Amino acid sequence: MNKQTGQGLPETKARGTWVQTERAAHEAWAALIDENPSAARLMNLLVARMGDHNAVVASQKTLGEMMGKSRDTVKRAVATLRDKNWIEVRQIGDRGTVCAYIINDRIAWTGKRDGIRYSLFSARVIVSDEEQPDRAMLDSQEPLRQLPSLFSGERQLPSGDGLPPVSQPFFNGMEPDLPSTLAED
Repeated sequence: MNKQTGQGLPETKARGTWVQTERAAHEAWAALIDENPSAARLMNLLVARMGDHNAVVASQKTLGEMMGKSRDTVKRAVATLRDKNWIEVRQIGDRGTVCAYIINDRIAWTGKRDGIRYSLFSARVIVSDEEQPDRAMLDSQEPLRQLPSLFSGERQLPSGDGLPPVSQPFFNGMEPDLPSTLAED
């Protein structure tokens, strides 16, 4: 039984909570603190929240709230990090206020380093409640429908009434060959 959920689901292996840095990059990071404290702080926030493929998706507004700084400060910090090859930035949408920030894998990474660049990126997404158009209704929304899963060694046991039969016509030449009764006149 899973200790966290109290259900008979297998426990998932906890992922590490660490990141690695190159020694030279770590020393350059210390120099960045003197040169541009906001850029160094933003880099720290991004690295602390990056996913397995070194990326984070967030809006400038959310990053500003996390840093306690204005969006203009965030823009300048992002520009510094991008221009000095600390991060790569991929815009999401046409306004440019939400981006994927991909951390240079020669500076910091999680997990195994080989194969980190096989795809462009996958990212951890940070979304602020305040940026959502339906924010007033977030606590009253119906939960998403959950689909059951079978784990290795489990079998499906049908139960309940089930759904009505499919109501689509048969394909020509593929009609079922089932016995039928004809109504007498």
